Amino acid sequence: MSLKVVGISTSPRANSNTDLLLRELLAGAEATGGDVEYIALRDKTIAPCAECNACYKTGLCSVQDDYHGVLQEMLAADRLIVATPIFFMTVCAQCKVLIDRCQCLWARKYVLKQPLIEGGGRDRQGAVIAIGGSGSTKMFDSIKLTMKYFFDVLEMTFAGGVYVNKVDSAGAIGDHPTAMSEARDLGRRLCLSAAGPPCIAGVL
Repeated sequence: MSLKVVGISTSPRANSNTDLLLRELLAGAEATGGDVEYIALRDKTIAPCAECNACYKTGLCSVQDDYHGVLQEMLAADRLIVATPIFFMTVCAQCKVLIDRCQCLWARKYVLKQPLIEGGGRDRQGAVIAIGGSGSTKMFDSIKLTMKYFFDVLEMTFAGGVYVNKVDSAGAIGDHPTAMSEARDLGRRLCLSAAGPPCIAGVL
């Protein structure tokens, strides 16, 4: 049975560097037999967490919008890749909104002590693609910590990612010497259940 591989682009721009790298990763996963799905958050209406704490009683988010459909895809995924441009040294707003809405999963897991995945025991892995224009690699520190805890609440092992610096202008990722091949390779390795160490593709 094929692994379900879900890639979520949180970039506000279509055909952005983030999109291009994510699609390359998904191509690698598909070539290795993965059943891939691409989701663009810019096409969804997802409001911020209202911090109403209704999920502390129900385990469900009370805000009704496109988040619920995205959530079902994330829960069904065997491999989840979240791709984000880096703004002010962290994930973009669209990515952070999605993460914050998963407070209901935290409540289900830690407050209500309810199972997140029926049956449990599945090998589920999450990875990240992060692209920033800065020459510094310190911006990836906050990304890794945020995504580690995000994947934890989704009951996924953090399998690393592709982190690219010094890329800013539209389409520039295509000129990067290693980023595209590293993304495709990570897609393959995720489907072979051997994601390996994180890749930092931007250090030249």
